[in-house]
Amino acid sequence: MRRRAARALTAVFTTLLALTASACGTGAPSAAGDDKVIRIGAWYPLTGAVATSGIPQRAGADAYFKMVNAQGGINGRTIDWIVKDNAFDPQQTVQIARRLVDQDGVVAIVAPNGTAQSQATFPFVLEQSKVPVFVPLGGDASWFEPPRDGLFGLQTLYEDQAAALGAWAARDGAKKVLVVHSDPAAFVNVAEVVGPAARGTDPSTVVKRLSVKFQTSDYSPVISKVKAEKPDAVVLILTSGEAAAYLKEARLQRLATPVYGYAPVAAQSTLRLAGKAAEGLRAVQLVKSPNDPDPAVKEFRDAMAKYEPGRPADFISLWGWVAAKAFVEIARTVEGPVTSEALTAAFERAETVDTGVGPVLHFSPDQHMGTRDVLKVVVENGRWQSRDDFFTPPARD
Repeated sequence: MRRRAARALTAVFTTLLALTASACGTGAPSAAGDDKVIRIGAWYPLTGAVATSGIPQRAGADAYFKMVNAQGGINGRTIDWIVKDNAFDPQQTVQIARRLVDQDGVVAIVAPNGTAQSQATFPFVLEQSKVPVFVPLGGDASWFEPPRDGLFGLQTLYEDQAAALGAWAARDGAKKVLVVHSDPAAFVNVAEVVGPAARGTDPSTVVKRLSVKFQTSDYSPVISKVKAEKPDAVVLILTSGEAAAYLKEARLQRLATPVYGYAPVAAQSTLRLAGKAAEGLRAVQLVKSPNDPDPAVKEFRDAMAKYEPGRPADFISLWGWVAAKAFVEIARTVEGPVTSEALTAAFERAETVDTGVGPVLHFSPDQHMGTRDVLKVVVENGRWQSRDDFFTPPARD
């Protein structure tokens, strides 16, 4: 009899624990009531063709969180950042989001990767579960115009990056610009912004687009089509690996047209894969050069060497680092239990956040995208070099 009673009590206790854990994603103190831990989650493509971006981004954020934990955490609370591999697949990402919220009890999604992938989770994460998504790596204008409850970004939108590239090419004197882009809608939407920005700088500029099947590796026919168009400048809206394939084939076919790329192209992996073919490549970036002597950038390099040995301290890992740093700086202002609601309120009142490695961020109840600024970078002698300072691209129509 006593054993049956004990088993019954155990079952009741287990059920209560499960209910408590599921409540954590909707504003309860993190880690199932343990206010010594801030449990947050993210998804990254750690396998597949886009892992060349996902792995270093995760490493940069992980290095920052590890450094903060080693220094005592956020106001004495340890950061438990749970990362799962989504293979860059929206369907898998939705399943991951459900596990993070329902099983792991995260109070926020922090620095996740992917535009279509993250957007697929919004109905469940933002709307149903009321779990905020902070500083995602990706995004489009519809996320922030108008502001969406619980969603705050710091990565200059791809559309704004494209506007900067169109204006840059036109200012460099290009009269015929060809935009080479992957065929998924997220890439198409970005590519469409280049034309208006170029014509806004010089009305006589003609801009055409060339769509390429996503994850194409053979760029021989693509370069043949580019040569037939005879452009003065080419803008690449491609992944790093695809951009490298373009550059290598262009060099092989002796195509010397100047090339401009958005931030995913400005990666160490592009240099590694393209080799000498990347020399002279122009791009915009979201952060300072990893080679910068600035103390904030040096802190990044030192932390990468200590906490992520073997991983490159490059632009892509610095994206992850700046996202993690922005989150921590704002989370430090939370007084009392760290809940979903408390973190969201902290972002709304953040006003100004200076990470030291990226543009200054500005948040408010009416402004959930922290910045539109970018930085020009150019490949010289096999290394990415910064040009000038952060600037604001032309306004989009």
